[in-house]
Amino acid sequence: MARPRIVIVGAGFAGYEAARSLLRRSRGAAEVVVVNPTDYFLYVPLLPEVAGGVLDPRTISVPLQDTLPGVRLVLGEAGEIDPQRRTVFYTGPEGEGGTLEYDRLVLAAGSVTKLLPIPGVADHAHGFRSIPEALYLRDHLIRQIELADAAEDPAERAARMTFVVVGAGYTGTEVTAQGQLLTADIAARHPRLRDTPPRWLLLDTAEQVLPGMDRRMAAGAARVLRGRGVEIRLGTSVKEATADGVHLTDEHFVPSRTLVWCVGVRPDPLVERSGLPVEQGRVRVDAHLAVPEHPGVFACGDGAAVADLYNPGKLTAMTAQHAVRQGRLVAHNVGASFGIGEARRYRHRDLGFVVDLGGWQATANPLHVPLSGPPARAVTRGYHLAALPAHRMRTATGWLFTAIGSRPSVQLGLVRGGAVPLSTEAPELARR
Repeated sequence: MARPRIVIVGAGFAGYEAARSLLRRSRGAAEVVVVNPTDYFLYVPLLPEVAGGVLDPRTISVPLQDTLPGVRLVLGEAGEIDPQRRTVFYTGPEGEGGTLEYDRLVLAAGSVTKLLPIPGVADHAHGFRSIPEALYLRDHLIRQIELADAAEDPAERAARMTFVVVGAGYTGTEVTAQGQLLTADIAARHPRLRDTPPRWLLLDTAEQVLPGMDRRMAAGAARVLRGRGVEIRLGTSVKEATADGVHLTDEHFVPSRTLVWCVGVRPDPLVERSGLPVEQGRVRVDAHLAVPEHPGVFACGDGAAVADLYNPGKLTAMTAQHAVRQGRLVAHNVGASFGIGEARRYRHRDLGFVVDLGGWQATANPLHVPLSGPPARAVTRGYHLAALPAHRMRTATGWLFTAIGSRPSVQLGLVRGGAVPLSTEAPELARR
């Protein structure tokens, strides 16, 4: 008899963990197929360190074939799901179409950048969700400093040395921290810029940086950033973006050539096209992460509307912690659907968060114990090394080299012309 086929759409935190756990549970009794646009799992929490010149992108790119032996990888972007025919339709990397039939389906497509209808943002902002975007941003920052050094006009020089980040959540705070250290390091090698230091602005409409997190963590992060000269403007966002700068909602205009968009995420557009029941833009699931009225279909991660059983009436947040644990539970419950064990309900208490601020600074609350400075930094790096499925030695080596040396100051040739439009959709939509 043919082995049952389990198709997993997406290899982010939820999909990767589901595949890894299913391999252990099935022990070859089922065919596990992963549909993903890339051949690697991206460890997103360390992406700001790639943009900051601390880590090589290969250290946070976990190869699927090497770390998931026995999984069949299908390179492609899932575009449609037919639950009645139990079929996934996808588009390959060279535009070819394909189909996959399944016995069980795990929808773990994740999320994409959330773009607000603000004039000019789509044309002039830099996104931050992928390795290409992180490397492009790094090249862009270096180029602006080099062009500022060559500029004779003081106004142009100041604009090129001004960097604006929108969104003071986890990603925006870390991008600002790493970007500020990178630009300060590189600008110090340009004597002509001695009187024009890099200027960083971090904007958010919330009342604190790291909104939704512990206030002590937020205060600690704000204190570190302000100590480095970062201007934090709360209750403020962008009203319009132009090639020459940004108009803010407080009626100020900031001349700048750099706008980084980190306002959050929304479920992958595949969720809307799937035909599955939706709640708050995410696939509706029960406490076992199964999709009601669609036998054999499960969903987890950012695209799943998972009820938070410890906070009635709310959905679990779109975080890596939830995605990893939901991926593991889905693997268990898929096994239970084949008669291996009993299905379990999703329950999770957060274990705290870590926010890397670069240098020797971080803020963390492991097990809700507030930490800052070097102790938080040690906890943060220890957490990431433990969570990384591969390349731990390369990552630690990259940290060491940066600690005892300087950050690379050369471009990789990724910036050729004007700004690259902000990528907010799945690849097939962005090409329209």
